[in-house]
Amino acid sequence: MSPMRAPSTAPAAGAEPPRDCPLCPRLAGFRAHWRAQEPGWHNAPVPSFGPSDARLLIVGLAPGLRGANRTGRPFTGDYAGELLYQTLLDFGFATGRFEARPDDSLVLTQARITNAVRCVPPENKPTTDEMKTCRPFLSGTLAALPRLAAVVALGKIAHDQVVAAHGLRLSHYKFAHGARHALGPITLFDSYHCSRYNTNTGVLTPEMFRAVFASVRRFLDTGV
Repeated sequence: MSPMRAPSTAPAAGAEPPRDCPLCPRLAGFRAHWRAQEPGWHNAPVPSFGPSDARLLIVGLAPGLRGANRTGRPFTGDYAGELLYQTLLDFGFATGRFEARPDDSLVLTQARITNAVRCVPPENKPTTDEMKTCRPFLSGTLAALPRLAAVVALGKIAHDQVVAAHGLRLSHYKFAHGARHALGPITLFDSYHCSRYNTNTGVLTPEMFRAVFASVRRFLDTGV
């Protein structure tokens, strides 16, 4: 396997990885395998979803194999999206109807969704090098949102990547469900990931998840 290559220059703010992004050879090979197996799937880096003037950015881990990797839209096609998008609808961050397909009527309002790693990783486990290599795209996403005030990190990896993208030390910002961290002008809210595993095992309940977004909604509306 060829060595992982860092981008020769930082991507422009808001730039998405190209469809055939070569930067992570293991992920590029995994994409190629699934393109051969399922040529009708997206099988490419999954772009961010939501308005460019969003005040809230939601950061997940990586596309799911049969979710976003298949459909091409974050959290679309697997269980995690059902809980996430219903919660966003309930708190006024989305309108329309979520039907687990990218051509449904769902529209995000005030919120944008991205992933720390843009390509699907084998076993849903990106390596440390892959996370570091993809981080400039996360940094660019953050930089391209002029009205951004809050970030929700879904899981510790997303939390760590957001902190690192700000050039801050992870030891000063510990992940914990329901925690809140001031990152300069942006406030980071932590949540356990809304995966089926976490909800099935009781690590995360819908009430716990809704509580995070209630805090975000209150913060954006009142500053508290």
